Amino acid sequence: MARVLVIGSLEAELGIAARIAAARGARIATAEGAAAGLSRLRAEGADLVLCDVQHDVGWLVAQLTAERIACPVIACGRPNDADAAVRAIRAGAKDFLPLPPDADLIAAMLQAVAGEPDRPVVQDPGMTALMARAEQVARAEASVLIMGESGTGKEVLARHIHAASRRARGPFVALNCAALPEALLESELFGHEKGAFSGAVASRKGKFEQAEGGTLLLDEIGEMDPRLQAKILRAIQEREIDRLGGTAPVKVDVRILAATHRDLATEVARGRFREDLYFRLAVVRLRIPALRERRGDILPLAHHFAERYARANGLPVRALSPAAEALLLAHPWPGNVRELENTLHRAVLLAEGPGIGPDAIDLLEAAPTLQAEAAAPSASPTSSAAVPPVTALVGRRVEEVERDLILETLSHCLGNRTRAAEMLGISIRTLRNKLHEYRAAGVTVPPVPGQPPYALPASGA
Repeated sequence: MARVLVIGSLEAELGIAARIAAARGARIATAEGAAAGLSRLRAEGADLVLCDVQHDVGWLVAQLTAERIACPVIACGRPNDADAAVRAIRAGAKDFLPLPPDADLIAAMLQAVAGEPDRPVVQDPGMTALMARAEQVARAEASVLIMGESGTGKEVLARHIHAASRRARGPFVALNCAALPEALLESELFGHEKGAFSGAVASRKGKFEQAEGGTLLLDEIGEMDPRLQAKILRAIQEREIDRLGGTAPVKVDVRILAATHRDLATEVARGRFREDLYFRLAVVRLRIPALRERRGDILPLAHHFAERYARANGLPVRALSPAAEALLLAHPWPGNVRELENTLHRAVLLAEGPGIGPDAIDLLEAAPTLQAEAAAPSASPTSSAAVPPVTALVGRRVEEVERDLILETLSHCLGNRTRAAEMLGISIRTLRNKLHEYRAAGVTVPPVPGQPPYALPASGA
């Protein structure tokens, strides 16, 4: 259930947007102006802000950045408010919502911040058994470690566990530990007191306190710095946290779910993840199989996404042809369910005629080097066939080659930082630092999926 803060008067069209969001399952909070909205964000947090362009959207975004509050802001206004909309977008608003609001557009925005609200689509026997186990442990209070490759649906499963738990009426708060730099991540998790750092002009609750009485998902926890791992361990053991700059601990009542694409047991053996925290998190372990291992789910998921994106784009719901289904079944899906979802979204937009045919199925090819390795027979180290074609790289600086490799890999992964770091064999932190250097040098960097380049860091996918 997404938490939405609406800033502005609810007496006109913005009120319609709020009612549509509430009807779609969102929990609505309101504020009369940007300053009041900022106060509510400090105290309660939110997954999304809808702010009337009559208020100072730029000031709000700047304050969120200064106070390390990672929450996307959507500017809202009538089409004749174009100048104000442009100013808001340039100031850092994630998007513009025209008023009167479109219900499908609001639904898409809520889905982007809250994930898939429905029960996971499952037909494969292996996934059916996993879902049964997840529902069995949902009503307990034990921590759960959800493992699986990027794109397999770890957050979807976490939300399902929360919905089936005794905490279902409480908040579900998700935080992607790989998406934020260390300083911002610490503030997001534990909150801060006034004066804790430059820009901390007021006290603010972190994700632990925002999830009070509910569930906190720590996504990609394997990327977390060891210093923060120690603070997470203390929070789990003592059920209390320390705000940045605080003088007294704050008691919290939160169930912890954690997700990772890494093998944490291996990370522990290599000294990169705390053993005591691993055992605290892995009271129950659930591994989501890759899509290539659960082929019985490919077509049910494809039909689900085809219907969803047809409705979201105001298009007729069309069936997949047998030839299109055969293409989907034959593909290895290295990007898992996320790749399948993107493929069906493209197919819905590209399809012509009464159904979705094979011409609309635009599958991403594997990286050329990986294709060559898979197709070529093994060669001896001294064989000329084993020598990579590096002639074209002669004369280029190493940092230039590295930059092109990183950006090409990121584009291949559709902007997915975690997947790109996996393919490159580097940590997400190293990748993030490299991308920061490239942006500072004026180089265009592929955006995070679902976000334009100017978007604030998202909390949670």
